[in-house]
Amino acid sequence: MRLDRSNRPFHTLVTLGDSITAGGTATRRDLCWASLLTNQIGAAQQAPLRLVNSGLGGDVISPRSVGGPVSHSHGYPTALERCEKHVIAYHPDLVIVAYGVNDIDYGTPLHIFLDDLETLITTISDRTGALIVLLDAYFTNWTWPDMPPFLAHGRREVALGYNRAIEELSWRLDCLYASVWAAMGEAPWVVDTDGVHPNNLGHQLIANRVFEVLAQNCSVLARKAQADRETFVQWRDESAMKEGFGPWPADDR
Repeated sequence: MRLDRSNRPFHTLVTLGDSITAGGTATRRDLCWASLLTNQIGAAQQAPLRLVNSGLGGDVISPRSVGGPVSHSHGYPTALERCEKHVIAYHPDLVIVAYGVNDIDYGTPLHIFLDDLETLITTISDRTGALIVLLDAYFTNWTWPDMPPFLAHGRREVALGYNRAIEELSWRLDCLYASVWAAMGEAPWVVDTDGVHPNNLGHQLIANRVFEVLAQNCSVLARKAQADRETFVQWRDESAMKEGFGPWPADDR
């Protein structure tokens, strides 16, 4: 039998990640995946859910990331450096962590990324006790003129290697895992014209995938379905499907 990760309503969701988590190029705040997901959860559990969207454009996993000095030069902290203020301080009971895209593009070695992602996850878990959902790297199709050779000829393979490692880490740390790369299906039409951020359709696919994983693991999200079943009135009328066939002969077997 599947383990039930939560039978009580969630009260505070924190989403931690980069510009895609923050909303990217979604055309309205309520169309970014974090907002869509919050609405889905709130409706399913029949209880309001507070969203704290801690997505930050250009964010990388830690100061050890190749992109760490770039973030610092723009005055931005990395995930590990802002975890206390942007996650733990809100006392969440549900946290979604989404990193990989920027570290892939900066060329952060996978072992450094994984070590620091593990530190981030264990810190949040130990300090909050929240249920954590770990996302893999989003699908992007961005290219640029001076793209380094390891990306120019194999970015997809690098990203998939990151994603396999993120999934393995989620199992080892007993987190839930949602493959947003798979949800996007590598379809270029779910990515904005900038090649990086999901468009409105892409955000919907991401929200749906995360909700699917939560629904499969948290019985609280069946509350509305269960309540509706207790009061519903049968709406199916299949009589028209039987018309014109007449009585069936007796089965002589």
